[in-house]
Amino acid sequence: MESMSTPMHELNFEDAFAFVKPKQLRTKLTERYLGVKSAFLDGEYDACGVRAGRFSEIVIRVLQQELTGTHSKLGDSKFDFNTGCNQLMNTPKSTGPDSLRIIIPRCIGFLYTIRNKRGFGHESDELDADIIDSAVCAKLSDWVMCELMRYGNSLPLEDGQAILDALAYRETPMVWSVQGRKRVLDASMPAKDQVLLLLYGSVDSGVPTEDLCQSIEYSSLRDFRRYVLKPLHEKRLLEYDRDQEMVILSPTGAAYVDGVSWDKAHLQTV
Repeated sequence: MESMSTPMHELNFEDAFAFVKPKQLRTKLTERYLGVKSAFLDGEYDACGVRAGRFSEIVIRVLQQELTGTHSKLGDSKFDFNTGCNQLMNTPKSTGPDSLRIIIPRCIGFLYTIRNKRGFGHESDELDADIIDSAVCAKLSDWVMCELMRYGNSLPLEDGQAILDALAYRETPMVWSVQGRKRVLDASMPAKDQVLLLLYGSVDSGVPTEDLCQSIEYSSLRDFRRYVLKPLHEKRLLEYDRDQEMVILSPTGAAYVDGVSWDKAHLQTV
């Protein structure tokens, strides 16, 4: 019997999610998914859970747009995630398949619950986030993306997984975790660029100044503070706490990194 699988050379990533509109949602969906996967692969289990929550916040808006023709505004502080999921599950059958109306909302609802109840991203008296919790987040995120692609393209599950594997492989090698330290693999990247990229992988927590300096192998900690951190701090791309000697990426810095096509350009304008 002839295979019904779509030939991989005939389907690229943009095609796979072309039904997701507007483009802003499509871009955010891919970015948030890759954030979950990269955190899991790098062993950053706490960050993986936090990012799974953010991924869910984009997915629910994708579902809203597809089923109702509109979606809640991104960043709306009044938006209640659980209420949004319940509203999707109560939409008429005529609006879309059970996968979009019921199964995916329940799945992301579970992801969101894990993010809130397993101690991800904040101190908790419950068990710390570990590899099992993070593996659940990563695999459920895989499933949601595959299900969305199957809905939009009539794809067999194995083809969807192949696309996701290729997407994740393409996007994760820029930063390498080795022996408790991170390295930017492109040694030609300017120091400021390396710092922003390293901080992007730890967006939910601060990084000690000395650790950053050692990670990019800057010649002098004093010069690193003066010529790298200070200018980035002044441009509000990061927050440099001189008293605690901690550095954290700002929302402006995160948005800036998000907007860069890393295979074509570095952040040389900063």
